[in-house]
Amino acid sequence: MPEANKMQDPESKTRSPIIATLGHVDHGKTTLLDALRGSSVAKKEAGGITQMIGASYLSQEDLREVSKKVSDRTKFELKIPGLLFIDTPGHAAFTNLRERGGSIADLAILVIDITNGIQPQTEESIRILRQYKTPFIIAANKIDAIHGWKSQKTESFFESLEKQQEGVKNKLDEKLYEIVGRLSEIGMESERFDRVPDFRTQVGIVPVSAKTREGIGELIMLIAGLTQKFLENELKIEVKGLAKGSVIEVKEERGLGTTIDVIVYDGVLRKGDEIMFLTADGAKTTKVRALLEPNVSMNNPNEKYTYVDEVVAAGGVKIFAPGLEDAIPGSPFMVTNSENIEADKKELEEKMKQILVERNENGVIVRADSLGSVEALVKLLEEEKIPVKDAKVGRVTRKDVLKAQAVVKEDRYLGVILAFNVETLPEATEEGAASEIPIIWSNIIYSLIDRYKEWVTEEKEKEKKVALEKFPWPGKIKILGGCCFRICKPAVFGVEVLGGRIKSGFRLMNRNGDIVGEIKTIQHEKESLVEAKTRMQVAISCDDIYFGKTVCEGDVLYVFMTSDELKVWGERLEMLSKEDIPVINEIEGIHNKDSPFATFHTKKQVTE
Repeated sequence: MPEANKMQDPESKTRSPIIATLGHVDHGKTTLLDALRGSSVAKKEAGGITQMIGASYLSQEDLREVSKKVSDRTKFELKIPGLLFIDTPGHAAFTNLRERGGSIADLAILVIDITNGIQPQTEESIRILRQYKTPFIIAANKIDAIHGWKSQKTESFFESLEKQQEGVKNKLDEKLYEIVGRLSEIGMESERFDRVPDFRTQVGIVPVSAKTREGIGELIMLIAGLTQKFLENELKIEVKGLAKGSVIEVKEERGLGTTIDVIVYDGVLRKGDEIMFLTADGAKTTKVRALLEPNVSMNNPNEKYTYVDEVVAAGGVKIFAPGLEDAIPGSPFMVTNSENIEADKKELEEKMKQILVERNENGVIVRADSLGSVEALVKLLEEEKIPVKDAKVGRVTRKDVLKAQAVVKEDRYLGVILAFNVETLPEATEEGAASEIPIIWSNIIYSLIDRYKEWVTEEKEKEKKVALEKFPWPGKIKILGGCCFRICKPAVFGVEVLGGRIKSGFRLMNRNGDIVGEIKTIQHEKESLVEAKTRMQVAISCDDIYFGKTVCEGDVLYVFMTSDELKVWGERLEMLSKEDIPVINEIEGIHNKDSPFATFHTKKQVTE
């Protein structure tokens, strides 16, 4: 039997706390887990990314050894049977630990690079932890990167701190309080862990170096101390009862087929148990054929897994059973029996209904890689006041694009598919391109929402620009002397653009506000132009003008604008140039002597 289950006697009423790790990319989550486990998993894995899904168990004996110097100093009595660390760091993995609107993780470590401070993913991690009501502590990592820090061969932060120069200690405090200040800005009180008077009102920050292991002792002691003091009731379980847990990942294993990696947080899971799990079509049952754990034995080094008969909460295990292909990652599972099967089915399906979204009203379409991701994404979208029409687990299909097409007819800014860490099928990509339905993808939740908001902003700007293209632009012209080429039908004569611009189709008015005609064509040296701008001299043709009667040489004309068109330009003044502002001011003055543009004109001239 593996060590995790040896250490937890089935008669015990207290399970090991489940610990998750979150934080911004490259802040050292995987290396910190490595340091906590006392192994070298992070160094063995490609690119420093954890490939093994599951959990690492630190027994009470392991914890005592790691934190010996710290516990000797503080006289701390360790009572918990051990700690179970989720091996996959990050908030995507954390959301897969969901249960009843919360998380099966009892406590989280938020890793912050002390040299870089709080980053976007740090803030998203905090939002998700708050959403799941999960208590957390902060590991201020990479203290060894502080200029002048001299690393010591110790796992105690305080023992190492005593040997640092005063300037280095001050620099450490400076970096810590930059984090404290930033957290305060987002409504969170924090302090270095040894200065916290009440952990119920302040988040404790432990300075650590995952690389040198300095501070690991205090970090483990703080985790153990907080879980013992504040989570005693949550750690009490029915270890002889039927197992409950969360599906972390569904994956293919060579020689086995489809398996699911799970975390058991209550009861005992045994080989031969009938388990119930969720699929897109509802709850299904299957019989456990095998329970597998990573092989750490040197006797059979070529064997990837070792078979076990049972797993006691809290523990991570791989389940092999038929029919697991459609299991939903991030969903709950439980051991069931003939007496409870209907009640269990109703309970699981009700949980899924509470998370998945299918509404009649307009909203974005959401597809995510797990039930936990769907829940987290929908909640964050609701916080941003972005309505959701349909949210499910799975790949983006052509059917999803057709749903978005129906939404576009009512609201083009909601006819969008948000894909979190899932594949888009080729036919969906093709249909999306043909119907101009955006499929926005990201493997970071905050980035996905930001990309959607940026798309909306860009589209609205484009829409305004297109609308303004149809509007007459402010323009002022003077009829040149000796340049009448035709008197009427159409009148053709030379003009100079004094300000703004003119285009074919623009109507012209005189200083009295009377419309005198409409520009049909514009030419410069026998070349047709779409428009003419300030200081250009061009020939224009106008059907309604009779030269010498309607207009004469030296006359000044303006582009005619309605009051509504002037109002729109008043809201888009940033699009106008320095030459345009006086012209629109004059046009407004012709309509109304009390021009709302006059003040802006004055201010703009002063600033320029």
